[in-house]
Amino acid sequence: MMSHSPGQNGSGKLSYILFRTRWGGILTFIALLTLWQLGSMFKVIHPVYIPKVTAIVQALFSVIVSGELLAHYSATLFRMFAGCGMSFIIGVPCGLVIGYSRAVFNLIEPVIELCRPTPVSAIIPIVILLLGVGDEMKIFIVAWASFWPMLVNVIDGVRGVDRTLMETARMFGATSWELFRKIILQAASPHIVTGMRVSIAISLIVTVVAEMLAGNNGIGFFILDAERTFRIPEMYAGVFSLAAVGYMVNRLFVLLESFIMAWHKGLTSKEAK
Repeated sequence: MMSHSPGQNGSGKLSYILFRTRWGGILTFIALLTLWQLGSMFKVIHPVYIPKVTAIVQALFSVIVSGELLAHYSATLFRMFAGCGMSFIIGVPCGLVIGYSRAVFNLIEPVIELCRPTPVSAIIPIVILLLGVGDEMKIFIVAWASFWPMLVNVIDGVRGVDRTLMETARMFGATSWELFRKIILQAASPHIVTGMRVSIAISLIVTVVAEMLAGNNGIGFFILDAERTFRIPEMYAGVFSLAAVGYMVNRLFVLLESFIMAWHKGLTSKEAK
């Protein structure tokens, strides 16, 4: 029998930690921050425009304790979830109808393909003209941007349902409601969840951009205002906090998805066996 030296076992454990667990990514992130800190300390990078990580963390702690950051985030998250919620409420039913009916799909599909690729920035002047620069404008912009991935994913999910399965269910006497609830909705639910996840990510991005273009509060306004007033550590603190919030929102949705879609994961794992 071959024996393994303690050094080999140690290197194997280290390799497992670095490449098979999340600790590898965490250590990489810490290493990048360390390089940033050293580069700014020794002026390898410009310490005014790219300040030390410790200065950024100190500024972040200061704006959190003062309540300034919380006030801005309350405005941002309200606009984000209001706009994203509107896209869910409108996009899911519309996608189900358009995906189920071939006639409606043929009627609406050219309009979808015309509007969907239109950049959000192109309609902002129109929306400002009609709604002003208040929350209504920002919420509409967020809803518009997050509506299309929601709609397209739901349509694709419904149209991907096996028509033979639906016809078989009808032959066995399934009602329209049973057909919708037990076959169409369940088959399309993974696409609906995917559309929601994409829409949430887009909604946060668009909210921040809208606040930078026309706003007097929100995290987007905070970051731009800090840059204009040359509060560079505070600007980076806003960016760091935004990255953390985006990560937390995504993780919360992943946890919610694993709870809601547990039946689907169990089904696919059984099929794989």
